Amino acid sequence: MQQIINGTQFTDTDGNPVHAHGGGLVEADGFHYWFGEDRHPDNTFRSVLAYRSVDLVTWEFRGPVLTQESDPELRDANIERPKVIRNPVTGQFVLWMHKEAVGHYREARAAVAVSDTPDGPYTYRGSFRPLGHMSRDLTVHRDTDGTGYLISAANDNEDLHVYRLTDDYLGAAELVRVLWAGLSREAPAVFRRGGVYFLLTSGCSGWRPNQQRYATADAIDGEWSELRDFGDATTYASQTAYALAVPRAGGAGAGADSGDGAGVDHLYLGDRWAANWDEPVNASRYVWLPLTFPTPRTLSMAWSDKVAIDVTDGTARPL
Repeated sequence: MQQIINGTQFTDTDGNPVHAHGGGLVEADGFHYWFGEDRHPDNTFRSVLAYRSVDLVTWEFRGPVLTQESDPELRDANIERPKVIRNPVTGQFVLWMHKEAVGHYREARAAVAVSDTPDGPYTYRGSFRPLGHMSRDLTVHRDTDGTGYLISAANDNEDLHVYRLTDDYLGAAELVRVLWAGLSREAPAVFRRGGVYFLLTSGCSGWRPNQQRYATADAIDGEWSELRDFGDATTYASQTAYALAVPRAGGAGAGADSGDGAGVDHLYLGDRWAANWDEPVNASRYVWLPLTFPTPRTLSMAWSDKVAIDVTDGTARPL
């Protein structure tokens, strides 16, 4: 059993800081791949970096999978919230991101890149507003039937949009749900547990942490419950990046983008943004905490300085 220390900047197997801020994970070829933001000291986009691990604690650096030199559009860009999803039909790994131009926050576009291997390199396919709608903080989810979904902050961050993806996962096919119009939710993370979908979000307060909230549904494109608080008033000074079902040897709990997630523990993956102590994004720290489920439709999260993760039995335990 391995352990992580919360509120720290994780390091890779070479002893270098892990720069996977605002990121997400995908499983492939017996590894867990973690993708996230790598920025210049002025916080502009440098690359999306990839790391891989067999135990979710020891991370091997795999290099940049997309850089500012990958396409002219990326040379003067801000790229946020990179998430990778694997298409079960094409076998391709599809990287979704939030794209803005340097110097303002008015583009509100999603961007897509693809690769035949999880650690790239990824070929940039361009940016767009999904079905003409603004798109900022986002996440992606592959449902148990193989349907892909994009969840994205829209309408100047006032609403969350749920889109069904095209069959190749490279675009939005249909806007299937508008969630909590006017309530200004961002930083979405979604997972399925025991047939119930959980969606975690934060309020909109820039780099400053706030009270995270969650909701539940029986279908990702169905009716969602009211929002409920979890964690403390600042979510332990962090913001949602991702939610993960801890895998178990033999394949149970295959991660947040597929599977039912029953019978294994779940982790909240958050960022403690360095702007709160006047440092650049790459100085940000990580907060990974177990989620507990008092009932099939409720969750809670408590602080723990350390968390032990065991992928042989799918557990994440506070220490």
